Amino acid sequence: MRTAIDSSVLFCIFKGEPDARCWVDLLVRERSSGQLVICDVVYAEVATLFAECCELDAKLAALGIRFDAILPESAYRAGQVFLEYRRAGGRRDRLIPDFLVGAHALLQASALAARDRGYLRKYFSPLRLLELGTDQVNWGR
Repeated sequence: MRTAIDSSVLFCIFKGEPDARCWVDLLVRERSSGQLVICDVVYAEVATLFAECCELDAKLAALGIRFDAILPESAYRAGQVFLEYRRAGGRRDRLIPDFLVGAHALLQASALAARDRGYLRKYFSPLRLLELGTDQVNWGR
């Protein structure tokens, strides 16, 4: 089993936000049953927090997170889902990187740990979504 991690989760952890410990606990549980991975987009987004690449790599390694590049099939799916979103009247506040993260998780992992802002559940409905509730993890739809 592989769990993809969204940048929203890593921002929370690396910035020491209030839910950081809960996210770390969730990642530890997920790591016990498989790999934790991030795609190119998440790596690039989170890189903004670090002065050196080696710092980011060390933090990811400490969490047991590996880099997993987006495959062409996932990139294609992201484009198709983004087109569906725009044709349905989707606003421009969602950009293609959001859909790349979702497609990567859908096709290259078993689940995605993320703070969902609605589009993941709607446009990637088969995806097992791990998010924090008030005091528990909500599993998928």
